[in-house]
Amino acid sequence: MSALLGKKIGMTNVFSSAGKLVPVTVVQAGPCVVTQVKTNESDGYNALQLGFDEKPVEKLNKPIAGHLKKATDKGFRVLREFRTDDVETVEPGAVVGVDVFAVGDKVNISGISKGRGFQGTIKRHGFHRGPETHGSRNHRKPGSIGNSAWPGKVFKGKKLPGHMGTDRKTIKNLTIVDIKPEDNLLLVKGPVPGFKTGILEVKKA
Repeated sequence: MSALLGKKIGMTNVFSSAGKLVPVTVVQAGPCVVTQVKTNESDGYNALQLGFDEKPVEKLNKPIAGHLKKATDKGFRVLREFRTDDVETVEPGAVVGVDVFAVGDKVNISGISKGRGFQGTIKRHGFHRGPETHGSRNHRKPGSIGNSAWPGKVFKGKKLPGHMGTDRKTIKNLTIVDIKPEDNLLLVKGPVPGFKTGILEVKKA
C-alpha cells in the first residue's frame, strides 16, 4: 500500500543537507485504518478503503457505523478508497502509517483548493485589464464574448466571471524532504492544495 490520507498542518522552512533553505508543507499523514478490502472476486476490482481522523462511533449514522464495525471498533470522519494490487497481504483493521514512504520519494497530493467566492476574469483566468486612462471605461471587464451575426451565441466553456476555488486539485511529483514517524508527519517540498486542516490524499508517484 503506497497511499495515505492526511491533514494539511501548514507551511514552514527547513535546511537541506546542502545548506539551502527549502519551503515545505507539513502534512499529518495517518495513521489510517483499513476499513474494507475489495477484490476482483467480490467487487470486480482491487482496492483498499482507508479511514482517517477518528470520530466517536456514537456520532456516526447507523449505515456507516455498521460498515465500520466489520473491520474495527473505531469511527472515522473520512473514508477514501485507493486502487491497489496489494490486497492479498492486507487484512481489515490493519494500521497504515508514514512508514510506507521514505525520504526522497516522489508523491502526488490531491486536495480541495481554497474557495475564492465569485471572481472576475482577471483573478479567475488571468485576463489582461483594459487601459486606465484616456477616457477608457473598460478597466476590468471581460470585453466582447461573441459575434452578433454568426454564430449568434456564446460557446460553451467560454472563460467568464464566476465561482472560483473549491475544486479538486492534484500536484504531482512532490518530494518528501523529511519524515517524523513519532508525530506521523510528512514534510513535502513546496505547497499543496487546500486550506489548513484540509484533507489530503498522498500517493506515491
